[in-house]
Amino acid sequence: MRTNSEFPSRPKGRRIDDLKSKTAELERELDDLRMLLKCELARGHDEIDIRDIRERIGPPDERTEALLSHGRHSAYRRGLSNRSKVAIGIALLVGLITILVLVLSGGGASWPPSVATVQGEISKACQNPDVKSEPDQVDFACAPGTRQILWVFALLTSGDNPDFNDTQSGRLGLEPIAPALGGQIALSLNLHDPYDPYNPVDSLEVAARAIDSIIGGATVTGSDGNPVVQPGLESEPANCLRYTGSAALSSRPGFPSLCAGPVATTAGQAALVSDVYQKWIVGAAPSAAQDAAVLFENSNNPGSPQVQAIIEHLPGAGPSA
Repeated sequence: MRTNSEFPSRPKGRRIDDLKSKTAELERELDDLRMLLKCELARGHDEIDIRDIRERIGPPDERTEALLSHGRHSAYRRGLSNRSKVAIGIALLVGLITILVLVLSGGGASWPPSVATVQGEISKACQNPDVKSEPDQVDFACAPGTRQILWVFALLTSGDNPDFNDTQSGRLGLEPIAPALGGQIALSLNLHDPYDPYNPVDSLEVAARAIDSIIGGATVTGSDGNPVVQPGLESEPANCLRYTGSAALSSRPGFPSLCAGPVATTAGQAALVSDVYQKWIVGAAPSAAQDAAVLFENSNNPGSPQVQAIIEHLPGAGPSA
C-alpha cells in the first residue's frame, strides 16, 4: 500500500528534470552566442549563420558532455569590444608619439666630434693599471661608470685639443697641470721617457692619476726622505657626507682616510666632480666647476639646454647641430 507522501514526488521530480534540461539548453545557446561574437570579431563579418557555428562546435549532447567533463573554460572570459580595441590602439599610438618627441627633442644635438676621438684615447689610457691612486688604489677616473670625467675636463680646459698650449699658465695638452708636475706623475705611471704632454694618451694617463690622487690622497716622499701621507677629498668627513650621505671614514695606518661608503649616487658623483675640478684648476671659479658637474651628469644627454649653453663657450668649440 502506498503512502500519500509518494504522490507529490513525481511532479517535483519532473520540475527538477525540466529545470536541468532548460539550464543545459540555455548554456548551449549562450555558448552559441559567444562563438558567434568571437567569429564576428575575428572575421569582421556583419552576419554569420548560426548553423555554421553549431556544425563547427559540435552537437548539443557533445557540448553538454564537454561542459560536464572539462568545465566551462570560457564562461567568464570577456573579449574586448571593438571600441575598447580602438581606445587601446589610440593610447599606444599616443605613447609612441610621446617617446619620439622626447627622443627627438634635442633636435639631433650631439657632442663635438672631438669627444669621440678622446673617448677612444681614454680607452687606451685606462689600460694602464697605475692610474689608480697610491696607496689606496682609488679608481674614479677610469672606472667604466665615471670615466667621462676625463673627456669632460679635457673638453672644458682645452676643447679636446691635444696640441693645446696656454702661454699664460704654461699648460700643454689635455691635462690642465704644469708640464713639470705632469712629468713627475708620469714617472709613477711607468710611462716612456721623456713624457710628452702633446701625446693625448700620455696626457690622459697623467690626468687620470692626478684625478684619482686628488680624490683618494697619495703617499709622497718628503724633503727629509720620509714618506708623507697627503689626504684627498675623501679624507674630509664633510665631503663624505656630500658624496655618500654619511660622514663616516675608514682609516688604516699609513694610508689616507677614505669615505666609508661608496660614491654611488649621481648627485654625489657630481659634487665630487665639481670639487675635483676646483682642485685640478687652481683658482677655478665655482661656476666653471658647476659646468664640469653638469657635463658629467649629462654625458648621455648632449641635447640638454644647459649642456648646449656650456658648449657654446668652450675653447675652440661651437654649438653642435
